[in-house]
Formats: sequence, structure tokens, C-alpha cells
Amino acid sequence: MHPNRIPYMVFADAEGNIFEDTRYEAVGRSGYNVYPLAPEDFIELPFGSDLFTLPGRRPYGYNPVTGEMDIREDVGAVAALNAPAYTQLYMAAFGTEEEGAPTLPLYAYTAVGWLDGKFYTAALRVDPDIRQDLEHFDQDRIVEITKERIARHPENRLIRHLGENCSMRYCCPAARNFFLGRWECPIPVSPACNSNCLGCISYQPDEHDLTSPQDRLDFIPSVAEIVEFTVPHLETAERPIVSFGQGCEGEPLLVWQLMRDAIREIRKHTSRGIINLNTNGSKPAAVEELMKAGLNSIRVSTNSAREAIYTAYYLPNNYSFADIRESSRIVRKYGGWASLNYFTFPGMTDQQEEYEALRAWIRYADLSMIQWRNFNIDPDWYLGKLGITELTEGIGIRTVMQRLRSEFPHLAFGYFNPPEEIQARWNAKRQPEERDTRPS
Repeated sequence: MHPNRIPYMVFADAEGNIFEDTRYEAVGRSGYNVYPLAPEDFIELPFGSDLFTLPGRRPYGYNPVTGEMDIREDVGAVAALNAPAYTQLYMAAFGTEEEGAPTLPLYAYTAVGWLDGKFYTAALRVDPDIRQDLEHFDQDRIVEITKERIARHPENRLIRHLGENCSMRYCCPAARNFFLGRWECPIPVSPACNSNCLGCISYQPDEHDLTSPQDRLDFIPSVAEIVEFTVPHLETAERPIVSFGQGCEGEPLLVWQLMRDAIREIRKHTSRGIINLNTNGSKPAAVEELMKAGLNSIRVSTNSAREAIYTAYYLPNNYSFADIRESSRIVRKYGGWASLNYFTFPGMTDQQEEYEALRAWIRYADLSMIQWRNFNIDPDWYLGKLGITELTEGIGIRTVMQRLRSEFPHLAFGYFNPPEEIQARWNAKRQPEERDTRPS
């Protein structure tokens, strides 16, 4: 629900306590620019969201009396990390970093304000799926079930990794859902990667002065270990999906032969559900072999639809931007579902040039879906690493979405990999000559 007026600016004191400043309206950041916002830019802070104080950063606010955009030099900035399924429209507006201020951890920093006893954030819900809504997780029950499942499969290294590392240590929603026997089940498979992403969440070099929020898988599982838990999940779970490629691993296409053999073995036992691959899309020939083996869908991650911006962030080894576009096209050629895991960054994602490049990719590959993911990164650190000192004014994240919906009515929007029935519903929106023709 939108507020009836613009929320007040919030700030943090030296002890991390958060207050509102009723002299100022909350504002948002897009690229390097700070903008006044409207009530329709805000929603109530979703349950399961977090608030961060930003060390060394000072908050901006709009003064309605003077009409000026002011910065408070005596207090700290505050940002919201919104719950999954919500995409930010504007980042938190801050400036004047203190000397020696640390690089912000790998989270998304969204504009937030306070009004009538509630926090409001500049975001919108892009996916109605409840699979990662916090109210559907009972942590005590999850720990109990996780321990029981590990005990039943003592020799399965992958179940132990998903249980001890992902479910109980990091509270990964996908791993927790697996142990609860529902929805999407993760299958990490690769300890290595052929990208050097600046914002990698499972490996950070010392020179970045960043800590990866989770540890990376340190072994390659066997086909038997994969099949042991994925087949029962596909056979019994509600709206079942099993997904190779997780945040706790490198690039799964580096072990594509393992995935091919696992997919074949899984499909010997069950035809139910979706087998998905989350990937950087670096090996289109391998993707084609996986589609022949029975892969149903792919999600290719990117920070941009423009080659130069992509390459500067991903720093790819032995593959090119053209490869990732081709991988998504190949999946559609075989009648599969092709999504972009699109890292949304206000001021970059909504530049006109970026919008045109995204339109071209959608047409080239006949993409099925855009997953509007928040970009977990310090915005100033990111722009600095890319050498970007100036940005043209964006057209707005909401405007980008509206224009794409108008031009590509069959294109699904969301945050998660969709189950079989959702894919079928969106595919039905295509013109008859555009619909999937892959033999069943």
C-alpha cells in the first residue's frame, strides 16, 4: 500500500539508532543523482526486510520549505534491504563519505522513509510467489527436519552441504524449502568459476576489501548424490523445480557433463517438474547438450544488456558476451524457458541505451522472462570499478517495465524461477506461430 504523502527522511545516530527528521522528505538516488519522490514510489517495508546504517555516509533529504535538496552532515544514512520478490525503484540517497569509510557489504541499498508509525521503501513487488516470504519459515522446525534428513543420508555430501552450510548456517531460502519438501530445490555442483565478478557472493580476492557473504562449495558431487534427493523432490513437492547453479558455488557449466548425466538419470525416474539451470551462460554448446538431455529452463545472470558494462563487471575468462546471448537463444530454440537474472541498478538499468540493448536481446533470443533482481553492491564502489564518473538521466525503472510490457506482452516478469504451470500460462500468451514446438 502506498502512503498518503511522502514519508519523512530517516537517519542513524552514532549508536545505530534510527530516527525520522520531519523537516525533510525522503528522497531516492538513481545513478549519481538524487531525486524527490512521490507517494506512489513507496510501499510499506515488506515483512522480512532489513534496515542498514551506512558507515561514513550522510543522508539527503528534500526540504519542502526551501525547495532544496539538503545533506545532513551530522548523522548517518540508512537504507533498506527489501525482502525477496521486491525490486527497488530508487537507491538510498547518501553522499560525503568520510575518509576511510569502508566499502559497503554486498547487499542492495534501497531508499527508505518513515510515516505514521511505519517504514516505507521505494520498491514494488514483482513476483507474487510466496516461496521466500519469511512468514512461511519456522526456523526451529527447519533445523529439526534438516538434521533428520542429514542423518538419513549420511554418505551424501551434497545433502550435508545443503543442510549444515546452506540451511542451518546461512538460512538460505532455497535450501530451507528443500528440507521442507516444497517448491524449488537447489543443486550446487561446481567449486570453480570462469567469471571474476566484482560482486561475487562466494569468493572475493583480498584486494577488494570485501567479504563474500557465504562460502563456496569445495567438492564436485556425483550423479548418484544428485539423483538421491532430486528425484524424490520432483515426485512429491508442490510446484517442483530443481536448480543447478547456486550462490554457494562457481559456474555449473564447467561441469556440464555431470549435469547432463544427472539430468538423464533424473528423467529415467520421473518426468514431473522443472529442471532448471542458473548460469552465466558462457558455454552455448554445452547448453545445447543439456537441452538435448532434458533441461527445461535456464536463467542467465547479467548486470547489463550492453557488452562493455557486462565485461567490466564479470571479467570473463575464455568466453564472451555473445556467448551468453547465444545460450539463451539456444534454450528457446529447443522450446525451453529462458530467463534473464537481471541485476537492477537505478540509473544504469533505466538508461535509454541500456533499454534499447535489452529490447534487442529479448528479440534476438525470444526471451521468456525477466527476473528483476536487486543488485547487491556498493553503488559508488561499483561505478568506480567500472570507471563511470557521469551518467545520463535514466527513464525510471518503472517506465522500463511498463514499456517492455507494452511491446512484449508475452514476456513474464518476476523474481524467481517459475514452476511448470506458470511457464505454461505465459507461453499460452504467445501467438500460435511463436509457441513452443519442442516434442513432448
